[in-house]
Amino acid sequence: MKPPTRMFLCSVTAGCAVLSVVGCSTTQTGTQNRESMLAASGFKVITPKTAAQQQKLQKLPPGKVTMIQKRGKTYYIFPDPAHNQAYVGGPREYQAYLQLRADKKLARENLETAEMYQDAAMEWSLWGGGEGVWGPMGGPGTF
Repeated sequence: MKPPTRMFLCSVTAGCAVLSVVGCSTTQTGTQNRESMLAASGFKVITPKTAAQQQKLQKLPPGKVTMIQKRGKTYYIFPDPAHNQAYVGGPREYQAYLQLRADKKLARENLETAEMYQDAAMEWSLWGGGEGVWGPMGGPGTF
């Protein structure tokens, strides 16, 4: 095995280890992030006061916003059983939440694109790749 290949494999292994650690923490962070977006969208935090309300909270699918109809009105509920509460909003708050999620996704995609272009600006062709590394063309070319 040539040294550059070994170094590449070490980098890949280290990258996988970092991703696995990040992956474990994103579930909790993702839930906290969702709760923050719900609150910012106008959802109200409610705490069940009766055993029947507690049972309803426990039956809601975890990690999802659920639509319910009550007395002819539409409500959206996100359960947080770990804190014995739920986020509740109407159609207006739910639309604001969806817009906030879309804006956040777009911002994340813009950041990823900027990082990709930053990598391209490093002029990889100047790093001296030979035919064994880049093939007969001598590298990815100038950027």
